[in-house]
Amino acid sequence: MSSDITEAAPPSPIEAARRLLARRNARWIVAALLGAATLAAWRFYPSDAPSPPGAGGKGPTIAVAAAEVTSGDFPVVFSGLGTVTAAATSIVKPQVSGPLTQVSYVEGQMVKAGDRLARIDPRPFELAVAQAEAQLQKDESLLQNAERDLARYESLRTRLKDSVSGQQLDTQRSLIGQYRATVELDRALVGQAKLNLSYTHIAAPIDGRIGLRLVDPGNIVQTNDASGIAVVTRLTPITVIFTLPEVKLQSVLRRFRSGEKLFVAAFNHEHSGELARGVLYAIDNQIDASSGTVKLRAEFANDDETLYPNQFVNAELTVETLKSVVLVPAAAIQRGARGPFVYLFDGEDKVAVRPVRLGPGDSERAVIEEGLRPGQRVVVEGVDRLRDGARVIVARGPGSEKNGAPADGRRPQEKAVAR
Repeated sequence: MSSDITEAAPPSPIEAARRLLARRNARWIVAALLGAATLAAWRFYPSDAPSPPGAGGKGPTIAVAAAEVTSGDFPVVFSGLGTVTAAATSIVKPQVSGPLTQVSYVEGQMVKAGDRLARIDPRPFELAVAQAEAQLQKDESLLQNAERDLARYESLRTRLKDSVSGQQLDTQRSLIGQYRATVELDRALVGQAKLNLSYTHIAAPIDGRIGLRLVDPGNIVQTNDASGIAVVTRLTPITVIFTLPEVKLQSVLRRFRSGEKLFVAAFNHEHSGELARGVLYAIDNQIDASSGTVKLRAEFANDDETLYPNQFVNAELTVETLKSVVLVPAAAIQRGARGPFVYLFDGEDKVAVRPVRLGPGDSERAVIEEGLRPGQRVVVEGVDRLRDGARVIVARGPGSEKNGAPADGRRPQEKAVAR
């Protein structure tokens, strides 16, 4: 008896083995993908929220570096970009025109106000003085003759009443007045000629250091030359003009107006070394609306002439010093969705997440206003794999800190930036 249903032929042994191997490979691939996803979520999505009870203590022990929370004084510093400006700068210009015959200074030397720097040919001005003096002598002689004539007229009128008319006497007195005015004018012209002669000796207008020579002897100098013949700059003392954001102005104004001396430190372009220390000298009377900043001027003694006009510096203004505050290394501060926090040692081998309230800080230290107390320990390195309740071991090496000081022995930099 026949049937329309036919049985399928069983698979061959080779085909059965191939299917079994494919199923096993699929299981391993799925398991590997799930493991990678779990590791990525644990590695790249840390949470600053406390883990549920019982979660701590699981997982491998993580090597970290620790630092102790300390207490001490902390200076609050405002930083700004600044430019060195000379206390006084004067362009030495000739006040009379003529050929420059002599230069008496050495480029770069220190000069005093009144020192002779150069000389213009004085001969034309000497002749002008002689001419003015001759004209003065002539007009003085005319004045003297007119005065003698008036004396004769008055004497004659006294002896003979009708010999000289009153009009003639009045005319003579008027003539004497004209001669006297002419003599005064001549004296002024003599003074002007002598003054111009004195201008042929070009003198330093202020104390300072003179720059490079701008005009050589033999050239004709003019009073309207814009560049002059040299520039004298006063380098001691010297000032720095720097800017601060307007939001920091009020805290500076309160202390400056009270008469408190605010110190300013000038650092080099790379901010790697301090150049000089001075005091805040003046605050501008308006805020720059385009940048939202205000200009301040600090004065420096600059006895060693470390600062030079137009030099770019980083200025740091010490506004106040916080006394006996809680300090931690800046590397210990972490930030999450709920705000700043640190990993605080909970016992010898576990850490816990501790939210904190930050005060001022700088690149090395931060002030903790709430959340920590001196003597506690926090993690400063190895925080990327930590969780609340994670087991840790304090590793020895670079970055391990004690008492808030770096392991390499350097002292923290004495500066701060208000947050």
